[in-house]
Amino acid sequence: MLFKPRPDAALRETSHGETLQRETWRDEFRATLSLAWPLVLTNLVQIALATTDMIVVGRLGPTALAAATLGFNLYLAVHLFGIGVLTATSPMMASAIGRKLHMVRDVRRTFRQGLWTAALIALPCWVMLWQAEAILILFRIEPELAAEAASFMHHLQWGLLPSLGYIALRSFVAALERPAWALVVTGFAFVFNILANYALVFGHFGFPAMGLIGSGTATALSNTVLFACFVVVVTRARPFRRYALFGHWWRPDWPRLRTLWRIGLPIGATIMFEITVFNAAVFLMGQFGTAAIAAHAIAIQIASTSFMVPMGVGQAATVRVGLAYGARDADAVTRSGWTAFALAIGFMASMSVLMLAAPQLLIAAFINVNDPANAAVIGLAASFLMWAAIFQIADGAQVVGAGMLRGLQDTRVPMIYAAVGYWGIGMTLSLLLAFKFGFDGVGIWIGLAVGLAVVACAMIGRWMRRARLGLVPAN
Repeated sequence: MLFKPRPDAALRETSHGETLQRETWRDEFRATLSLAWPLVLTNLVQIALATTDMIVVGRLGPTALAAATLGFNLYLAVHLFGIGVLTATSPMMASAIGRKLHMVRDVRRTFRQGLWTAALIALPCWVMLWQAEAILILFRIEPELAAEAASFMHHLQWGLLPSLGYIALRSFVAALERPAWALVVTGFAFVFNILANYALVFGHFGFPAMGLIGSGTATALSNTVLFACFVVVVTRARPFRRYALFGHWWRPDWPRLRTLWRIGLPIGATIMFEITVFNAAVFLMGQFGTAAIAAHAIAIQIASTSFMVPMGVGQAATVRVGLAYGARDADAVTRSGWTAFALAIGFMASMSVLMLAAPQLLIAAFINVNDPANAAVIGLAASFLMWAAIFQIADGAQVVGAGMLRGLQDTRVPMIYAAVGYWGIGMTLSLLLAFKFGFDGVGIWIGLAVGLAVVACAMIGRWMRRARLGLVPAN
């Protein structure tokens, strides 16, 4: 007679399995949240560096704010491309840690080639950014405004190399799941930036009042302080000393450098497609006057601040998925990805509600809402914020989806999705609505929202097909 398990025993076994599964998901949630919150706060402090500049410059008047916005957005395009390429160091280090074999050596070699990559990007970008005035005039920006923006740029741009070096260091501590160090260092740089802006823009502590260019100088100095402090941390703190990150850093490792660029170049291109759409939106706003540029600057800064949270969660997803990918654990890949996705979408939904319910409260942080002279800027900023609220969830979904796929070192197809979604669909619609159908600045924002939604759907769709596409490792 065959043995048949008792029904109650089978139920107990099923219940035990479900309990273990719930505990596994809870553990992943805790691990992701523990990794994500310092990254999120670090991102918020980093965007606060730019926000501080905008708030301080805004006190100089709408013209100075418009000039700083134009200059900063041009700088941001090359800066974020560099960040994208260097982001490849994160999944490469995480995968090495997940494998465990030759971990210290592989992590060190990847980091060193990250420094090489930072220099290879910064040098030609410095040459290009020096031509900021000519570039802005090509976009039909008024010559006087272009000249002010270029003056701001010529002081800001020198912070590019140390900022990219900081990204390589941040990827290193994140891959080791110790991102709180990045938060501490970035917080110190933030305080330094506030004091430097206060001193150099308005002329305090014995410094001359430099106005707009003082803000660019303050941010460049802050990035240098950021990198220098982080170097001290990774060379002195006990968890990092054994990696000897800067030993023989000048030695090339051509195969690893090629691998870094193979993974990182599509990430950089993906970010470029997104950021250049938003940059183009700034330049297109120039066709509708200074008030439109200033209003766009306020709305995009608020949306960018909100975006830092899912961006940090996406960075955590890259590490968590990368660790599981290196360990060849397909179930852990699934858990880490979807956990990060749920965290990001939950936050962005709450931000949508805030932007729709209290736009004036948010706008007041950047400009005096009681001054009648600012009425045009305030009205436009409120209408732009409405569309920013609409695309919050899509924006969160696309950035965390990209982070999940990067953990699998899947970067080329997402790059294509970004090109088609942001430029083929989003920018085309923006141009049509703004100039052909007379929606002006609002039409540009509608196109941006649609482009983000298309990319978000494509990214998450690819993640859902990861097993069929052969992206998930065998157990």
